[in-house]
Amino acid sequence: MKADVPKPEPALRIAARRLLALRPPRTLLLSSLTVILLFCAWVVVTETGLANPLFLPNPEAVARAFMEVSTEGYQGSTLIEHLSASLYRILVAFGLACLIGIPLGVLMGTSETARALLSPMIEFYRPLPPLGIYTLLVMWLGIGEESKLALLFLAALPGLIIATIQAVRNIDPIYVRAAKALGASTRTIVLQVYLPAAGPTILAGMRISLGFTYTVLVAAEIVAASAGIGWMIWDAAKFLLSDVVIMGLIVLGLTGVALDMVMRLFGQILMPWTRKQ
Repeated sequence: MKADVPKPEPALRIAARRLLALRPPRTLLLSSLTVILLFCAWVVVTETGLANPLFLPNPEAVARAFMEVSTEGYQGSTLIEHLSASLYRILVAFGLACLIGIPLGVLMGTSETARALLSPMIEFYRPLPPLGIYTLLVMWLGIGEESKLALLFLAALPGLIIATIQAVRNIDPIYVRAAKALGASTRTIVLQVYLPAAGPTILAGMRISLGFTYTVLVAAEIVAASAGIGWMIWDAAKFLLSDVVIMGLIVLGLTGVALDMVMRLFGQILMPWTRKQ
């Protein structure tokens, strides 16, 4: 008696099963639904006349402003040039804040002496308004790029330091004692115990700090700037060019989302043990 040979599965069924496996998760569908509903509300409000077009233009006017600024430019610079100037300021200032803030946070998290010495300055500076600090920075550094980079750097620094301190202090001391019992040096403990264990919390602090740096961008670019998304928004608002203002805000928001996604991807590459989480 011959054994039954299973029939090959139809190609159409295989393709359908693969498509079902690739369907977007429920969270992505819900997020997309939120975006669609907000866009529909925008269209309804503008098309029915509930909002003054001078203050809230319709999506078509914003799209037209996007095309005009991208091709013809705004005040002598195209959208790419404005965006490049802002990204340069944000990335340079945020990178310097990470290079200084994360090691400083690790030091303050592991040393009671360092925390006692440095905490008063950080806690005093952290709640100060950026515009108040900017006036002093302009007096010290002038109205060039130095004062803008310094303001963005100071905006990003406190969040990084506080997140790093908290991440380091939350590490189970058993891991540190075990590493010391095995003869690990201070450098090895920092690199092999503190940073891997505190990495996810530090990454969360970096994302929050980057978002706050974005909020300070307009304040950093309103003084003696000739290019930048924040400056473009500020300058367009003076002439009631609401389509340019809204377009700039959308570009700024999408750029921030893209940078946040890159940062999360970078964290998953450096910390593969967090991918499941």
